[in-house]
Amino acid sequence: MVELTVDGAAVTVPDGATILDACQRAGVDTPTLCFLESLTPVNACRVCVVELEGSRVLVPACARRAESGMAVATDTPRVRRSRKMVLEFLASSVDLSTAPEAQRYCERYGADPQRYGPTAQTVTQPVKIDNALYVRDYAKCILCYKCVEACGTDAQNTFAIAVAGRGFDAHISTEYDVPLPDSACVYCGNCIGVCPTGALMFSTEYELRQRGEWDEANQTQTDTICSYCGVGCTLTLHVQENEIVKVTSPVENSVTGGHLCVKGRFGYQYVQNRPDDGD
Repeated sequence: MVELTVDGAAVTVPDGATILDACQRAGVDTPTLCFLESLTPVNACRVCVVELEGSRVLVPACARRAESGMAVATDTPRVRRSRKMVLEFLASSVDLSTAPEAQRYCERYGADPQRYGPTAQTVTQPVKIDNALYVRDYAKCILCYKCVEACGTDAQNTFAIAVAGRGFDAHISTEYDVPLPDSACVYCGNCIGVCPTGALMFSTEYELRQRGEWDEANQTQTDTICSYCGVGCTLTLHVQENEIVKVTSPVENSVTGGHLCVKGRFGYQYVQNRPDDGD
């Protein structure tokens, strides 16, 4: 076991745990955007940075291993200023309208992206609709790498997408930037399941949002077991007005880790194949 302090409180975590694990153990709500329990930390968003006694720079809580004797501070002026600036940079360059968690962080830290100007967005681009299952709106992409990790060794091992370009030209792309149907994509939808901003979205959700009919507050969520094979994946059915609008899986589930295959995530239409009245 490793003993350290978080905001002055003594915390004990298992050897190999991260500072973020210690923060969670201490009950500290540390913001994260690129982190997910089932994925390898990539330290991309930097909103989880904390101040570590003896360290010249702020360190990412999601990836830095906890060590005995560490003194961690999570809410100093330096930490708050850093998180605020990161959120302002993100919100001024991408569309966070479908990223409630990021919006909550912006409010929490008083981030004001408008101070960079109303036309500061750098990645505005057309929505990509080239298949019937999901939509790619990279104007909402914060380059958190979650989709790349889920498509790679952390889950699917398909490697259909990666980050292409550098600097302001960096973007998520298929191999050789081919249309999605021509790529190695197997439509598992695990990239959608981990996306924190809605840059990747179910076609059903996108269409409902376009019509102004998406009503998440009145949706129900019901867990069930996928009926397609014997693996026993847990599905969470999101239902609006008696229609399944999307399917997810709990990230803490020991069978799926939040990941599904194409049938489990998209093959639910048969449930709604109801005969017409009078037939």
